[in-house]
Amino acid sequence: MDKLDDAIIFRGCPHLDIESEGIPCQSQNSCTKLSVYDWLHDLPHPITEEDLVEVRFKNTRKAYYRNINAINLRPGDMVAVEASPGHDIGMVSLTGPLVYNQLKKYRIRPAEFEFKRIYRKAKQADIEKWKEAIALEHKTMLRSRKITQNLRLDMKIGDVEYQGDKTKAIFYYIADDRVDFRELIKVMAEEFRIRIEMRQIGARQEAGRIGGIGSCGRELCCSTFLTNFVTVTTTVARNQELSFNPQKLAGQCGKLKCCLNYEVDAYLDAQKGFPSAEIVLETAEGKAYHQKTDIFKRIMWYSFDSATASNLIPVPAERVWEIIRSNRQGIIVDRLLEVDESQATAEIGYMNAAGQESLTRFDQKKNPRRKFKPRPGNKKREG
Repeated sequence: MDKLDDAIIFRGCPHLDIESEGIPCQSQNSCTKLSVYDWLHDLPHPITEEDLVEVRFKNTRKAYYRNINAINLRPGDMVAVEASPGHDIGMVSLTGPLVYNQLKKYRIRPAEFEFKRIYRKAKQADIEKWKEAIALEHKTMLRSRKITQNLRLDMKIGDVEYQGDKTKAIFYYIADDRVDFRELIKVMAEEFRIRIEMRQIGARQEAGRIGGIGSCGRELCCSTFLTNFVTVTTTVARNQELSFNPQKLAGQCGKLKCCLNYEVDAYLDAQKGFPSAEIVLETAEGKAYHQKTDIFKRIMWYSFDSATASNLIPVPAERVWEIIRSNRQGIIVDRLLEVDESQATAEIGYMNAAGQESLTRFDQKKNPRRKFKPRPGNKKREG
């Protein structure tokens, strides 16, 4: 497969036959980036002049258009849509009532917003011109990067998207600070002879557009099945008792991993039956301070030193509740655990952090190999 076919598949759906005038995708658009599963696709709905359609372009760029000609469109159809100026080529990604739900999510009011129009289904001539525009994107991106280096601009151009009629191009860039690219637009307009649009994106959007392999060994979630980017905070990692190690918590984009949000609800539900970690337990041995919690094993680890986590004692959550109730009644318990500490540790199922092996397994000297001594009956016969 050449670079042109790769670019086409990268723009649209791998199940789409681009050589025809647009064969509908049979996967219900679940294979595209940031797609929405149409769970109403098998239900009939009338097509009206006010029907809105979601059209997907390169990578994650989407827009909503009005189907004024009442064309029978399905996900996967290639359509020619209105642009400013000229026209663009995109793929229908969502139709029907779910489009209006998407508009609510993005806070777009259909009665007040001015939607652009869908002209027609893309013809073979439209697709041929569109393929010529796609072939220019890679070398245009490389050339634009050299221009930014010559102008010494603190920015990075991550991708270029040509319009379907080759009259306009969108340059996606990343920059930490505000960039004055007026001179850049002037130089690139003379170089490429097209209209230039600069669009700034974040690190998460760049990772979703480029793709890659995560630390789990699978393809990035933001470039496969995620439908939108949800904010990830350090509170999510704190609720899951994760260590604040930037190398482990950060993804390919340098931000917190999106997968930190996947299991946080289960952790929050499991934490509802735990006492507050700020409560200090009063015992005859001294005051016990909370250090960490094993949520799913329902074990809370305490130490008699508030400054350092040394000599940790695992205490079941039920036992912690008993001590708290006793302290509220003015009773100071004798010890944290009712039974011997070593027995409690064995019952909880604690084992060495290194696993089944001992850390000193290499320090033990092995028995020297014994020299082979032939048995009397195994002597070789002479003669």
